[in-house]
Amino acid sequence: MDTSQSDLQAIRQMLSDLTARVYRIERRLQMDVPVAEVPKAAAPATVPSGPPAPSAEPSRQTAAPVPQPAVLRQTRAAEDQPNLESRIGSHWLNRIGIAAVLIGVSYFLKFAFDNNWIGPAGRVTIGILAGIAIVVWSERFRAKGYAVFSYSLKAVGIGTLYLSLWGAFQMYHLMPSGAAFAMMLAVTAATAIMALRQDAQILAAFALTGGFTTPLLLSTGQNREVALFSYVAILDVATLALVRLKPWRRLLLLSYAGTLILYLGWDFTFYSRSQLNVTLAFATLFFAIFAIAPLIALQPESEAAPFAAIPPIVAFVNAGVYFLQAYAMISEVNKFYMAWFALALALVYIALSRVHAQRAPRISEKLHFLHLAVAIGFITVGIPIRLDAHWITIGWFIESGVLLWVANRIKSDFLNVFALAALVMGVFRLLAFDNFSTTQLIFNFRMLTYAVAVAVLGAVAWFGSKREDDSARMVSAAAAVAVNVLALIGLSREVQDYFSRQMIAARPTFRPVRGQRWTLNYTDTHRLDIERDFTFSALWMAYGAMLMVMGFLRRSAFIRWQALILIAATTVKVFVYDLSELDKAYRILSFIALGVLLLVISFAYQRDWLQLSAKSRAQEKAEGSPTQ
Repeated sequence: MDTSQSDLQAIRQMLSDLTARVYRIERRLQMDVPVAEVPKAAAPATVPSGPPAPSAEPSRQTAAPVPQPAVLRQTRAAEDQPNLESRIGSHWLNRIGIAAVLIGVSYFLKFAFDNNWIGPAGRVTIGILAGIAIVVWSERFRAKGYAVFSYSLKAVGIGTLYLSLWGAFQMYHLMPSGAAFAMMLAVTAATAIMALRQDAQILAAFALTGGFTTPLLLSTGQNREVALFSYVAILDVATLALVRLKPWRRLLLLSYAGTLILYLGWDFTFYSRSQLNVTLAFATLFFAIFAIAPLIALQPESEAAPFAAIPPIVAFVNAGVYFLQAYAMISEVNKFYMAWFALALALVYIALSRVHAQRAPRISEKLHFLHLAVAIGFITVGIPIRLDAHWITIGWFIESGVLLWVANRIKSDFLNVFALAALVMGVFRLLAFDNFSTTQLIFNFRMLTYAVAVAVLGAVAWFGSKREDDSARMVSAAAAVAVNVLALIGLSREVQDYFSRQMIAARPTFRPVRGQRWTLNYTDTHRLDIERDFTFSALWMAYGAMLMVMGFLRRSAFIRWQALILIAATTVKVFVYDLSELDKAYRILSFIALGVLLLVISFAYQRDWLQLSAKSRAQEKAEGSPTQ
């Protein structure tokens, strides 16, 4: 037999054996895979030299396909996932049992206390020994594979230890507060060490719960701010260490909730303005701990790990709560200080966003954008705190312009969204809330505010027209319309205020009439009403004509349509309102001006000066976009 032919036969035999083994493994795992006939091992036979027979290839194709590792993992996870009955029996009943035993132990201790069955020292000693015994006993169940039941027993034992030490201090005064605190701290530390050694997050949660409960169990009603918050800070740092060593992100929520509860409880009971510096320092310390917590919790190897959303949630809530805490304290001293405080926080979060982006761009992208959003939010909040009246609106417009410029420099749609949000807030405040008192026409703060708004809207329209995506073009078109609407509103309000000041100046023309106190000579005020209404019509016609000229010069149908709509609205006003309200002279001027404007526009369209016929519309479309 040829040597190469013998090697080929041996390889076929090995493949046949491996296929049979894989098939048997699949049957044991009860996997739902196509069942293929397992070829029997061929007896060694002499094979003639030359190319293999055609039947050899189909025999290899009949082997059962080897499942991918992902399929194996999904199948095992589906098999291991307990059903509802199993979860109720093994988890929920277990937790209810823990609570029942702890309540029973509490009632037993109280009953024993009331009936003096055992002396105070004996009661406490029995409780401590019983707690330690239960914890040690639980290890036997863990060694036999009953981990859930073992942790349940540990919860009972640990809870018994805390209750016994609480009774020794609060009920019988058998030990000073320092000794009770040290023993409770030892229980907390031992539980945390067990959690690390057994890789059990539930034990770490027990340790944190007991740690944050200790100040409540040992409370004497006295104000010990430094001791309390120093202890809480140590617990928070220990939590960061646990999260760094193990992917236990849920501990961040537990630690932050415990810190917040103790802080607010102390604040409502003991805080006074004289404690501002110390309290703000501790609040800043807690803020810093949980601000860097996401940086520690987000590991590059755990992008899709469970509870990966917890660090961003903690970062967002931490920022808002800290700002409110600082505002409650600092605003009592000087409210304007909070504006600089908000800007300082914005800088902190900008720095954190850069740290996250440089440390792990792929993993920290969401957190990077969240920190940018928080920074922008603090800037937006700081503007109305520091500024007043129309300066708030101008500040939001300037913020929008800066964000827009930065967003287009770094090509960030994320910042564009915040730029538009600040712009919308500014426009809304300008139109709905700002009340300007002007004494000068055009050159006043109102027109300055409108000019800033128009400039930012114009920048939005300009940058949007340079992009190719449809959403940017839509935003650009909306901004272009808003530019004209806002400019027209600003000019119309100038007209309204000008004639309002004229009417106020005309009020001294009151003349006494016999039998009445005062009566008003309406001659001057009626004339001013007529002049104001005519000025509105003239302004709108002039603005419409300007838009039409711009549309012709820029060959933009979009601008010309805006002009046509404005002229149409002016036409309705002239025919419906001016015809009945204006005096003969102003009525004549209004109709003549409107007629001349309409005839000029009509003549321009009829002569097709800009080649707007069907033959040249394609050329106009190729030369410029509608918003240009």
